[in-house]
Amino acid sequence: MKPTNNRETAKAPSSALLDGIELKMVRQSFRSAFLAFAIAFDVIASTSVAAGPDDGLWQATADVSGAQIPFRLEISGEGASVHAHFFDGSRSTNPGAGELRGGHLHLTFPSYAAVLDATLTGGRLDGTYTVGVSGHPIAIHATRGAPPAAVAATAPQIAGEWIIPYNSPKGETAWRLIVRQAGATAQAAILRIDGDTGTLSGRFAGGHFELSHFAGERPALLEATPAADGSLKLVLVDGSGRRDFSAVRPSVAAAQGLSPTDPTRHTSVSDAGQPFRFAFKDLAGREISNNDPRFRHKVVIVDVMGSWCPNCHDEAPFLQSLYTRHHGEGLEIVALDFEQPDQLANPARLRAFIQRYGISYTVLLAGEPKEVNAKLPQAVNLNAWPTTFFLGRDGRVKSVHVGFTSPGSGPRDAQTRAEVEHEVETLLASR
Repeated sequence: MKPTNNRETAKAPSSALLDGIELKMVRQSFRSAFLAFAIAFDVIASTSVAAGPDDGLWQATADVSGAQIPFRLEISGEGASVHAHFFDGSRSTNPGAGELRGGHLHLTFPSYAAVLDATLTGGRLDGTYTVGVSGHPIAIHATRGAPPAAVAATAPQIAGEWIIPYNSPKGETAWRLIVRQAGATAQAAILRIDGDTGTLSGRFAGGHFELSHFAGERPALLEATPAADGSLKLVLVDGSGRRDFSAVRPSVAAAQGLSPTDPTRHTSVSDAGQPFRFAFKDLAGREISNNDPRFRHKVVIVDVMGSWCPNCHDEAPFLQSLYTRHHGEGLEIVALDFEQPDQLANPARLRAFIQRYGISYTVLLAGEPKEVNAKLPQAVNLNAWPTTFFLGRDGRVKSVHVGFTSPGSGPRDAQTRAEVEHEVETLLASR
Protein backbone atom coordinates (compact mmCIF):
# COMPACT_ATOMS: atom_id res chain seq x y z
CA MET A 1 0.00 0.00 0.00
CA LYS A 2 1.46 3.32 -0.98
CA PRO A 3 1.68 5.61 2.10
CA THR A 4 -0.50 8.68 1.89
CA ASN A 5 2.11 10.90 3.50
CA ASN A 6 4.66 10.33 0.74
CA ARG A 7 6.58 13.54 0.10
CA GLU A 8 8.17 12.17 -3.09
CA THR A 9 5.28 13.58 -5.12
CA ALA A 10 5.14 16.91 -6.95
CA LYS A 11 3.53 18.34 -3.84
CA ALA A 12 6.63 17.90 -1.71
CA PRO A 13 9.00 20.79 -1.06
CA SER A 14 11.98 20.64 -3.37
CA SER A 15 15.36 19.73 -1.93
CA ALA A 16 16.56 23.17 -2.96
CA LEU A 17 13.80 24.76 -0.90
CA LEU A 18 14.63 22.66 2.18
CA ASP A 19 18.37 23.17 1.72
CA GLY A 20 17.79 26.90 1.46
CA ILE A 21 15.64 26.91 4.57
CA GLU A 22 18.16 24.82 6.47
CA LEU A 23 21.18 26.89 5.42
CA LYS A 24 19.48 30.18 6.15
CA MET A 25 18.15 29.13 9.55
CA VAL A 26 21.40 27.49 10.64
CA ARG A 27 23.30 30.66 9.84
CA GLN A 28 20.76 32.82 11.62
CA SER A 29 20.20 30.60 14.63
CA PHE A 30 23.64 29.12 15.26
CA ARG A 31 25.77 32.18 14.42
CA SER A 32 24.17 35.62 14.17
CA ALA A 33 21.44 34.83 16.70
CA PHE A 34 23.93 34.05 19.48
CA LEU A 35 24.56 37.73 20.12
CA ALA A 36 20.86 38.56 20.04
CA PHE A 37 20.14 35.72 22.43
CA ALA A 38 22.78 36.92 24.88
CA ILE A 39 21.43 40.46 24.77
CA ALA A 40 17.87 39.22 25.29
CA PHE A 41 18.96 37.11 28.25
CA ASP A 42 20.71 40.06 29.88
CA VAL A 43 17.68 42.29 29.34
CA ILE A 44 15.44 39.75 31.07
CA ALA A 45 17.93 39.24 33.85
CA SER A 46 18.25 42.96 34.56
CA THR A 47 14.51 43.72 34.45
CA SER A 48 13.61 45.67 37.57
CA VAL A 49 10.89 44.29 39.83
CA ALA A 50 7.76 46.43 40.08
CA ALA A 51 7.40 48.59 43.14
CA GLY A 52 4.32 46.83 44.54
CA PRO A 53 5.02 44.28 47.31
CA ASP A 54 3.58 41.37 45.29
CA ASP A 55 4.36 42.48 41.73
CA GLY A 56 7.17 41.34 39.48
CA LEU A 57 9.32 38.34 38.77
CA TRP A 58 9.64 35.29 40.98
CA GLN A 59 12.37 32.66 40.81
CA ALA A 60 10.61 29.37 41.39
CA THR A 61 11.09 25.63 41.49
CA ALA A 62 8.65 22.82 40.74
CA ASP A 63 9.10 19.49 42.55
CA VAL A 64 8.88 16.84 39.83
CA SER A 65 10.12 13.23 40.00
CA GLY A 66 12.37 14.00 42.97
CA ALA A 67 14.03 17.03 41.35
CA GLN A 68 13.52 20.76 41.77
CA ILE A 69 13.01 22.25 38.32
CA PRO A 70 13.81 25.98 38.15
CA PHE A 71 11.46 28.33 36.29
CA ARG A 72 10.32 31.95 36.27
CA LEU A 73 6.90 33.29 37.12
CA GLU A 74 5.60 36.85 36.86
CA ILE A 75 2.84 38.06 39.16
CA SER A 76 1.22 41.50 39.14
CA GLY A 77 -1.74 43.19 40.78
CA GLU A 78 -3.35 42.84 44.18
CA GLY A 79 -6.60 41.95 45.90
CA ALA A 80 -9.20 40.55 43.50
CA SER A 81 -7.20 41.48 40.40
CA VAL A 82 -3.99 39.47 40.24
CA HIS A 83 -2.48 38.33 36.95
CA ALA A 84 0.35 35.92 36.23
CA HIS A 85 2.18 34.17 33.47
CA PHE A 86 4.98 31.67 32.97
CA PHE A 87 7.88 31.86 30.50
CA ASP A 88 8.96 29.63 27.62
CA GLY A 89 12.50 30.90 27.21
CA SER A 90 12.08 34.67 27.02
CA ARG A 91 8.49 34.37 25.73
CA SER A 92 5.66 34.89 28.22
CA THR A 93 3.00 32.20 28.06
CA ASN A 94 0.13 30.46 29.87
CA PRO A 95 -1.64 33.54 31.27
CA GLY A 96 -3.60 33.21 34.50
CA ALA A 97 -5.60 35.38 36.88
CA GLY A 98 -6.99 35.26 40.39
CA GLU A 99 -6.80 36.94 43.75
CA LEU A 100 -4.57 37.54 46.73
CA ARG A 101 -6.27 37.87 50.11
CA GLY A 102 -4.76 37.54 53.56
CA GLY A 103 -1.56 36.01 52.23
CA HIS A 104 -3.45 33.39 50.20
CA LEU A 105 -2.81 33.43 46.45
CA HIS A 106 -5.27 31.63 44.18
CA LEU A 107 -4.65 31.72 40.41
CA THR A 108 -6.39 29.86 37.59
CA PHE A 109 -4.88 29.15 34.17
CA PRO A 110 -7.96 28.36 32.03
CA SER A 111 -6.28 27.13 28.84
CA TYR A 112 -4.73 24.27 30.84
CA ALA A 113 -7.53 23.99 33.44
CA ALA A 114 -4.81 24.52 36.03
CA VAL A 115 -4.81 26.11 39.50
CA LEU A 116 -1.96 27.60 41.53
CA ASP A 117 -2.85 27.73 45.21
CA ALA A 118 -0.21 29.16 47.53
CA THR A 119 0.58 31.12 50.64
CA LEU A 120 2.58 34.32 50.34
CA THR A 121 4.75 35.40 53.23
CA GLY A 122 7.10 38.31 52.70
CA GLY A 123 9.22 37.43 49.73
CA ARG A 124 8.41 33.70 49.69
CA LEU A 125 5.65 31.77 47.96
CA ASP A 126 4.81 28.12 48.72
CA GLY A 127 1.97 26.07 47.32
CA THR A 128 0.79 23.64 44.65
CA TYR A 129 0.07 23.76 40.93
CA THR A 130 -2.55 21.27 39.71
CA VAL A 131 -3.64 20.57 36.13
CA GLY A 132 -7.21 19.31 35.73
CA VAL A 133 -9.51 17.69 38.27
CA SER A 134 -7.46 14.48 38.41
CA GLY A 135 -4.01 16.01 38.12
CA HIS A 136 -1.29 15.31 40.66
CA PRO A 137 -0.41 18.52 42.56
CA ILE A 138 3.09 19.81 41.88
CA ALA A 139 4.76 21.51 44.85
CA ILE A 140 5.86 25.05 43.96
CA HIS A 141 8.32 27.23 45.87
CA ALA A 142 9.40 30.73 44.85
CA THR A 143 11.31 33.77 46.03
CA ARG A 144 10.72 37.24 44.72
CA GLY A 145 13.23 38.87 42.40
CA ALA A 146 14.71 38.86 38.94
CA PRO A 147 17.19 36.13 37.97
CA PRO A 148 20.85 36.88 38.62
CA ALA A 149 22.66 38.56 35.77
CA ALA A 150 24.50 36.26 33.42
CA VAL A 151 28.14 35.91 34.45
CA ALA A 152 30.77 35.73 31.74
CA ALA A 153 32.40 32.32 31.92
CA THR A 154 34.31 29.91 29.77
CA ALA A 155 32.14 27.01 28.68
CA PRO A 156 32.54 24.20 26.14
CA GLN A 157 30.71 24.76 22.88
CA ILE A 158 27.76 22.39 22.44
CA ALA A 159 25.62 24.50 20.06
CA GLY A 160 23.96 22.82 17.09
CA GLU A 161 22.15 19.53 16.59
CA TRP A 162 22.70 16.24 18.40
CA ILE A 163 21.05 12.84 18.02
CA ILE A 164 19.84 10.91 21.08
CA PRO A 165 19.53 7.14 20.47
CA TYR A 166 16.25 6.00 22.00
CA ASN A 167 13.73 3.26 21.23
CA SER A 168 10.44 4.89 22.16
CA PRO A 169 7.02 3.20 22.58
CA LYS A 170 5.93 5.06 19.43
CA GLY A 171 8.49 3.24 17.30
CA GLU A 172 11.23 5.89 17.24
CA THR A 173 14.91 4.96 17.32
CA ALA A 174 16.28 8.46 17.97
CA TRP A 175 15.38 11.96 19.11
CA ARG A 176 16.97 15.31 18.25
CA LEU A 177 18.59 17.68 20.72
CA ILE A 178 18.86 21.25 19.42
CA VAL A 179 21.11 23.67 21.32
CA ARG A 180 21.67 27.40 21.01
CA GLN A 181 24.47 28.88 23.09
CA ALA A 182 25.94 32.25 24.01
CA GLY A 183 28.97 31.82 26.21
CA ALA A 184 27.95 30.02 29.38
CA THR A 185 24.21 30.42 28.77
CA ALA A 186 22.23 28.08 26.57
CA GLN A 187 18.77 27.22 25.35
CA ALA A 188 17.79 23.81 24.03
CA ALA A 189 14.90 21.55 23.08
CA ILE A 190 14.51 17.80 22.67
CA LEU A 191 12.49 17.10 19.52
CA ARG A 192 10.49 13.87 19.46
CA ILE A 193 7.83 12.62 17.04
CA ASP A 194 5.08 14.40 19.01
CA GLY A 195 6.95 17.69 19.10
CA ASP A 196 9.48 19.22 21.45
CA THR A 197 9.99 19.88 25.14
CA GLY A 198 9.60 23.63 24.93
CA THR A 199 12.62 25.83 25.60
CA LEU A 200 15.06 24.43 28.15
CA SER A 201 17.06 27.39 29.50
CA GLY A 202 20.08 27.62 31.78
CA ARG A 203 23.83 27.89 31.99
CA PHE A 204 27.10 26.05 32.41
CA ALA A 205 28.41 25.57 35.94
CA GLY A 206 30.19 22.82 37.82
CA GLY A 207 31.26 20.99 34.66
CA HIS A 208 27.82 20.67 33.06
CA PHE A 209 24.94 22.62 31.55
CA GLU A 210 21.77 22.66 33.65
CA LEU A 211 18.75 23.57 31.52
CA SER A 212 15.12 23.61 32.62
CA HIS A 213 11.60 24.28 31.43
CA PHE A 214 8.28 24.72 33.20
CA ALA A 215 5.63 26.97 31.65
CA GLY A 216 2.73 25.44 33.50
CA GLU A 217 3.16 22.32 31.35
CA ARG A 218 5.81 19.72 30.33
CA PRO A 219 8.22 20.33 33.27
CA ALA A 220 11.73 19.10 32.50
CA LEU A 221 15.29 19.40 33.78
CA LEU A 222 18.18 18.48 31.50
CA GLU A 223 21.76 18.09 32.66
CA ALA A 224 24.22 17.94 29.75
CA THR A 225 27.87 17.03 30.35
CA PRO A 226 30.42 17.07 27.50
CA ALA A 227 32.38 13.82 27.34
CA ALA A 228 35.97 13.28 26.22
CA ASP A 229 34.85 11.34 23.12
CA GLY A 230 32.85 14.32 21.83
CA SER A 231 29.45 13.02 22.93
CA LEU A 232 27.12 14.46 25.54
CA LYS A 233 26.04 12.63 28.66
CA LEU A 234 22.46 13.58 29.45
CA VAL A 235 20.25 13.25 32.49
CA LEU A 236 16.60 14.10 31.83
CA VAL A 237 14.10 14.51 34.65
CA ASP A 238 10.45 15.02 33.73
CA GLY A 239 7.02 13.60 34.44
CA SER A 240 8.28 10.17 33.35
CA GLY A 241 10.98 10.18 36.04
CA ARG A 242 14.76 10.30 35.71
CA ARG A 243 16.42 8.86 32.59
CA ASP A 244 20.02 8.74 31.39
CA PHE A 245 20.85 9.27 27.71
CA SER A 246 23.80 10.01 25.47
CA ALA A 247 23.87 12.28 22.44
CA VAL A 248 26.17 12.29 19.42
CA ARG A 249 26.57 14.56 16.43
CA PRO A 250 24.45 13.73 13.35
CA SER A 251 27.45 12.47 11.36
CA VAL A 252 28.24 9.93 14.08
CA ALA A 253 24.58 8.90 14.32
CA ALA A 254 24.37 8.46 10.54
CA ALA A 255 27.37 6.13 10.62
CA GLN A 256 25.51 4.09 13.23
CA GLY A 257 22.35 4.03 11.12
CA LEU A 258 20.42 6.21 13.57
CA SER A 259 17.94 8.82 12.39
CA PRO A 260 14.92 10.48 14.03
CA THR A 261 11.58 9.46 12.57
CA ASP A 262 10.37 11.57 9.65
CA PRO A 263 7.13 13.22 10.89
CA THR A 264 5.65 12.94 7.39
CA ARG A 265 6.09 9.13 7.35
CA HIS A 266 4.92 8.08 10.80
CA THR A 267 1.14 7.97 10.21
CA SER A 268 -0.82 7.12 7.07
CA VAL A 269 -4.31 5.96 6.06
CA SER A 270 -5.42 2.47 5.08
CA ASP A 271 -6.80 3.47 1.68
CA ALA A 272 -5.62 6.69 0.07
CA GLY A 273 -8.31 6.34 -2.60
CA GLN A 274 -11.14 6.89 -0.12
CA PRO A 275 -12.30 10.25 1.27
CA PHE A 276 -11.23 10.84 4.87
CA ARG A 277 -14.38 10.52 6.97
CA PHE A 278 -15.33 12.14 10.28
CA ALA A 279 -18.60 13.06 11.97
CA PHE A 280 -18.60 14.74 15.40
CA LYS A 281 -20.46 17.48 17.24
CA ASP A 282 -19.32 21.07 17.63
CA LEU A 283 -19.56 23.00 20.89
CA ALA A 284 -23.15 23.96 20.07
CA GLY A 285 -24.13 20.31 19.75
CA ARG A 286 -24.47 20.30 15.95
CA GLU A 287 -23.04 17.28 14.14
CA ILE A 288 -20.54 18.22 11.46
CA SER A 289 -19.15 15.67 9.01
CA ASN A 290 -16.70 15.61 6.13
CA ASN A 291 -19.76 15.85 3.83
CA ASP A 292 -20.71 19.26 5.19
CA PRO A 293 -21.01 21.85 2.38
CA ARG A 294 -18.30 24.00 4.00
CA PHE A 295 -15.68 21.37 3.06
CA ARG A 296 -16.87 20.64 -0.48
CA HIS A 297 -14.13 21.19 -3.10
CA LYS A 298 -11.90 22.73 -0.42
CA VAL A 299 -8.41 21.97 0.79
CA VAL A 300 -8.99 20.72 4.35
CA ILE A 301 -6.57 20.36 7.25
CA VAL A 302 -7.90 17.80 9.76
CA ASP A 303 -6.07 18.33 13.03
CA VAL A 304 -6.24 15.59 15.67
CA MET A 305 -5.56 17.42 18.91
CA GLY A 306 -6.41 17.98 22.57
CA SER A 307 -6.43 21.12 24.69
CA TRP A 308 -4.34 19.20 27.27
CA CYS A 309 -1.53 18.69 24.70
CA PRO A 310 1.36 21.22 24.93
CA ASN A 311 2.42 20.71 21.31
CA CYS A 312 -1.19 21.35 20.24
CA HIS A 313 -0.83 24.73 21.96
CA ASP A 314 2.29 25.30 19.83
CA GLU A 315 0.40 24.37 16.66
CA ALA A 316 -2.91 26.21 17.20
CA PRO A 317 -1.78 29.82 16.61
CA PHE A 318 0.08 28.72 13.48
CA LEU A 319 -3.01 26.95 12.12
CA GLN A 320 -5.06 30.05 12.84
CA SER A 321 -2.58 32.19 10.92
CA LEU A 322 -2.78 29.77 7.98
CA TYR A 323 -6.57 29.92 8.10
CA THR A 324 -6.58 33.72 8.18
CA ARG A 325 -4.24 33.97 5.20
CA HIS A 326 -5.65 31.20 3.00
CA HIS A 327 -9.32 30.75 3.88
CA GLY A 328 -10.31 33.03 1.03
CA GLU A 329 -8.38 30.79 -1.37
CA GLY A 330 -10.32 27.68 -0.34
CA LEU A 331 -8.65 26.45 2.86
CA GLU A 332 -10.73 24.93 5.65
CA ILE A 333 -9.42 23.63 8.97
CA VAL A 334 -11.26 21.28 11.32
CA ALA A 335 -9.84 20.33 14.72
CA LEU A 336 -10.95 16.96 16.08
CA ASP A 337 -10.57 17.44 19.82
CA PHE A 338 -10.05 14.51 22.19
CA GLU A 339 -10.51 15.27 25.88
CA GLN A 340 -10.77 13.63 29.31
CA PRO A 341 -14.33 12.76 30.43
CA ASP A 342 -14.76 15.81 32.67
CA GLN A 343 -13.81 18.13 29.80
CA LEU A 344 -16.15 16.35 27.40
CA ALA A 345 -18.97 16.96 29.86
CA ASN A 346 -17.98 20.60 30.31
CA PRO A 347 -15.32 21.69 27.77
CA ALA A 348 -14.22 24.81 29.67
CA ARG A 349 -10.54 24.20 28.90
CA LEU A 350 -11.25 23.85 25.18
CA ARG A 351 -13.28 27.08 25.21
CA ALA A 352 -10.35 28.85 26.90
CA PHE A 353 -7.97 27.29 24.35
CA ILE A 354 -10.13 28.65 21.50
CA GLN A 355 -10.30 32.09 23.09
CA ARG A 356 -6.58 32.25 23.88
CA TYR A 357 -5.55 31.64 20.27
CA GLY A 358 -8.47 33.40 18.59
CA ILE A 359 -9.47 30.23 16.76
CA SER A 360 -12.10 30.82 14.09
CA TYR A 361 -11.87 27.50 12.24
CA THR A 362 -14.14 24.52 12.99
CA VAL A 363 -13.58 22.66 16.29
CA LEU A 364 -15.39 19.37 17.02
CA LEU A 365 -15.55 17.28 20.20
CA ALA A 366 -14.47 13.82 19.06
CA GLY A 367 -14.11 11.75 22.25
CA GLU A 368 -11.49 10.62 24.76
CA PRO A 369 -7.81 10.21 23.75
CA LYS A 370 -8.00 6.43 24.24
CA GLU A 371 -10.78 6.32 21.61
CA VAL A 372 -8.84 8.01 18.83
CA ASN A 373 -8.17 4.88 16.77
CA ALA A 374 -11.74 3.62 17.12
CA LYS A 375 -13.13 7.04 16.16
CA LEU A 376 -10.78 7.41 13.16
CA PRO A 377 -10.39 3.83 11.86
CA GLN A 378 -8.92 4.92 8.51
CA ALA A 379 -5.75 6.14 10.21
CA VAL A 380 -2.76 3.80 10.46
CA ASN A 381 -0.27 4.18 13.35
CA LEU A 382 -2.11 7.14 14.85
CA ASN A 383 -0.40 7.53 18.24
CA ALA A 384 1.01 11.06 18.47
CA TRP A 385 -0.47 14.45 19.40
CA PRO A 386 -1.09 16.47 17.36
CA THR A 387 -1.43 14.61 14.04
CA THR A 388 -2.45 16.66 11.02
CA PHE A 389 -4.02 15.24 7.86
CA PHE A 390 -3.90 17.30 4.65
CA LEU A 391 -6.87 16.68 2.33
CA GLY A 392 -7.04 17.74 -1.29
CA ARG A 393 -10.13 19.19 -2.92
CA ASP A 394 -11.34 15.65 -3.59
CA GLY A 395 -11.51 14.93 0.16
CA ARG A 396 -8.66 12.40 0.06
CA VAL A 397 -5.57 12.46 2.26
CA LYS A 398 -2.51 13.70 0.37
CA SER A 399 -0.07 13.80 3.29
CA VAL A 400 0.13 13.53 7.07
CA HIS A 401 2.33 15.49 9.49
CA VAL A 402 2.84 14.22 13.02
CA GLY A 403 3.66 16.46 15.98
CA PHE A 404 4.53 20.13 16.03
CA THR A 405 7.50 22.18 17.18
CA SER A 406 7.86 25.24 19.40
CA PRO A 407 10.27 28.18 19.02
CA GLY A 408 12.61 26.18 21.26
CA SER A 409 13.48 24.03 18.24
CA GLY A 410 14.96 27.04 16.43
CA PRO A 411 15.67 26.22 12.76
CA ARG A 412 13.66 22.99 12.97
CA ASP A 413 10.62 25.00 14.02
CA ALA A 414 11.07 27.33 11.05
CA GLN A 415 11.47 24.31 8.76
CA THR A 416 8.29 22.67 10.07
CA ARG A 417 6.25 25.81 9.48
CA ALA A 418 7.73 26.31 6.00
CA GLU A 419 6.95 22.72 5.01
CA VAL A 420 3.35 22.94 6.20
CA GLU A 421 2.83 26.26 4.46
CA HIS A 422 4.31 24.84 1.26
CA GLU A 423 2.00 21.81 1.45
CA VAL A 424 -1.06 24.04 1.86
CA GLU A 425 -0.10 26.38 -0.98
CA THR A 426 0.60 23.40 -3.26
CA LEU A 427 -2.78 21.83 -2.55
CA LEU A 428 -4.57 25.14 -3.01
CA ALA A 429 -2.92 25.55 -6.41
CA SER A 430 -4.16 22.11 -7.53
CA ARG A 431 -7.56 22.03 -9.23
